[in-house]
This record gives sequence, C-alpha cells and structure tokens, in this order.
Amino acid sequence: MNTEEIITLLPYQKPFLFVDEITSITKNQVSGNYTFQENEFYYQGHFKDNPITPGVILTEAMAQIGVVCLGVFLLKDEISTHNKPQIALTSHQIDFFLPVLPNEKVTVVSEKIYFRFNKLKCAVKMMNTKNELVCRGEISGMIIPNNNE
Repeated sequence: MNTEEIITLLPYQKPFLFVDEITSITKNQVSGNYTFQENEFYYQGHFKDNPITPGVILTEAMAQIGVVCLGVFLLKDEISTHNKPQIALTSHQIDFFLPVLPNEKVTVVSEKIYFRFNKLKCAVKMMNTKNELVCRGEISGMIIPNNNE
C-alpha cells in the first residue's frame, strides 16, 4: 500500500483533513507533513488579530498522521476503498511547547507503542520547519475494519 492509497482511505475530507503527505511509513513508525493554510476556518476567532492554531487542531493533525495513517497501513489487508475503517480516539495526553502560525508547515513523527485488539497507541511528536519541538505526547485510538459490507 502506497502513501497516496493510505490518504485516500482516511475517513476525513477538507476542511478537516490534516495530512498533506506521508514521508515514510513502516509497521512501527510513520512520518508526514501538513501546512496550516492562513484561510483555515479556525483562525477567524483564535485569537483576535493574532491567529494561532488551536491545540485541539494540532492534536487532531498528530492523530490523523500519527495514529490513523499508521493504523490504515497496519490493517492494509483488511480495508479498502469499499471497506473503510471506523476510527475512534480513545485517549491522548499532549504537551505543547510552541505555537503554530498560519502558513506554517509541520512534520509529525509517530512510533508505535502497541497495536492489539485493534487499539493502536503511539508516541507522537510535531516539529516545525526549524526542527523545533511544537508538541508531543501519546495518542491511542481504535481502528476497526468496517465488516458490514
């Protein structure tokens, strides 16, 4: 499964798709990028005259690249465009260190902690283009093939 196929299988679309590319992926890790465009809906009110990407959006980008993309890859033999997975975030603990501004590109790097009973837990970090740590933590989610088809 190539990276374009993985992105196609994600259960998201604009304006809530936070994956531009997957730069590497194995059964134990994934890395990818996203650029936060200045016209994103959440910048209109966060914050007045000083737009900063909300932490919940940074967490979502980390989850999409760091957990969901890796989960799709791990379940590649069980899912397809006709049998897309169901996704549920089960827990997260994220520490934030730097803001992300409009038009800023970030890189997410994730390492699998475990994957069992369709629950994937990963250590995930986000870096800016200066290779500075933006945020890091652990994210867990359930990735279940939709066997109703």
